[in-house]
Amino acid sequence: ILFASIMNAQTTGQWNILHLENPLAQTLLTVALAMKLGLAPTHFWLPEVLQGTSFKTTLIIITWQKLAPTTLMLLTWNQTSMLTITTMGALSVLIGGLGGLNQTQLRKIIAFSSIAHLGWMATIITKSNKLALLNLTMYILISTP
Repeated sequence: ILFASIMNAQTTGQWNILHLENPLAQTLLTVALAMKLGLAPTHFWLPEVLQGTSFKTTLIIITWQKLAPTTLMLLTWNQTSMLTITTMGALSVLIGGLGGLNQTQLRKIIAFSSIAHLGWMATIITKSNKLALLNLTMYILISTP
């Protein structure tokens, strides 16, 4: 995220991440946010990290830790490639759904469920910001005990 911001600052002379004019900076920001969120194809860290944490930490990672990157994605969605976001979303839904079928450990099932949910949310962002925000809010309310 910082590298995308630096590239944009070199191109435009401004430190405003909400107005990315450099296409490479836009792509880097999208991939960085996808990695932070756990969207496919940069999702590999999430199941392993969640497996090694306590249940309380797992809930924090799959809910509250998604707020900042999701907010950035909602603020910059109109500057990123809709095809890239939709592809990442569809891939996340497939990987999250199919990856969870073969799991026996609860935290890994939760991780793949989170990946699938983020895939749906990324797909929804391309259509409506308000609906994506409602989706995230409902997910946090349902996931938090």
